[in-house]
Amino acid sequence: MDKLLTVLKSIFSVGTFSQTLRSATPVALAAIGGSMTEHAGIMNIGMDGMILMGAFFGILGSALFASAWAGLAFALIAGVLVGLLFGLFAVKLHADEFIIGCALNTFAVGLTTFLSRSYFGTNGAKGMAAFPKLRLHLLEKLPFVGQVLSNHSIFVYLTVLLVVVLWLFVYQTPYGFWLRAAGEKPDTLRTAGLSPEKMKWLASLLCGVLCGVAGAHLSLADGTFAENMSNNRGYVAFACVIFGAANPAKAYLAALMFGFFDAIGLRLQSYISSDLTAIIPYAITIVMMVLVVVRAERKRRRAHKKLTQSAA
Repeated sequence: MDKLLTVLKSIFSVGTFSQTLRSATPVALAAIGGSMTEHAGIMNIGMDGMILMGAFFGILGSALFASAWAGLAFALIAGVLVGLLFGLFAVKLHADEFIIGCALNTFAVGLTTFLSRSYFGTNGAKGMAAFPKLRLHLLEKLPFVGQVLSNHSIFVYLTVLLVVVLWLFVYQTPYGFWLRAAGEKPDTLRTAGLSPEKMKWLASLLCGVLCGVAGAHLSLADGTFAENMSNNRGYVAFACVIFGAANPAKAYLAALMFGFFDAIGLRLQSYISSDLTAIIPYAITIVMMVLVVVRAERKRRRAHKKLTQSAA
């Protein structure tokens, strides 16, 4: 009983919820970027590769100029380029989005591994310039909550701001309406004199930039880089997009759920094998996708039932 209480105290602690925010941040950034492409009618499963490119070029910029801000600039440039590359194949050349996404992920792993070993060696990069943790002194006076919300890198707070901004962009601006129309009613949008392709390009670019920032968080929050450090977060982000119906706010909440179970897994490593605890957040992601399928099936059945009753 005492051991159980110790485990529960470890799980529901300040450290766990702080780690939740840190773990959720790269997934959330990629997820709100994926929400843009999803609204534009593009299935983007290449986000894992985009995150990895942002992480590597972020640390490369930090190493070259001894500045975390330079690293962020490199990550943003990498995000823009990879977003344009994805848009070239998905929008301009009308290639299969699934194949392009898989190819992008494979290409990113190969390229970053080669460049990392060439520049940093087989052990990756460690001790590079990183962003300092921000102390929110006013919040820290609040018990528990203040300790959870303070002492994080700038990316954690930037993510919350971006969720709000992009939610307003998608649902409260003409550009957001056109973006959704590009995915749902492209012919209607074209009839109105607007180009669905331009909105798809915009969505690809935004997704690339946000995934680049997600990668920058992974490497520049601590000044380290390891091969394939995206660790399938892009696929989890895609699951968050589907679970949140491409709503940036809901996708962020889904990412927080992933982050919470990831933090729990880290806490449980003192009691259970790390090989077992590492699968917890990904198992939860699978459950999320199952719930999406079940929810969609229930909606389909209710709609069919109403149609049958109205016909009768």
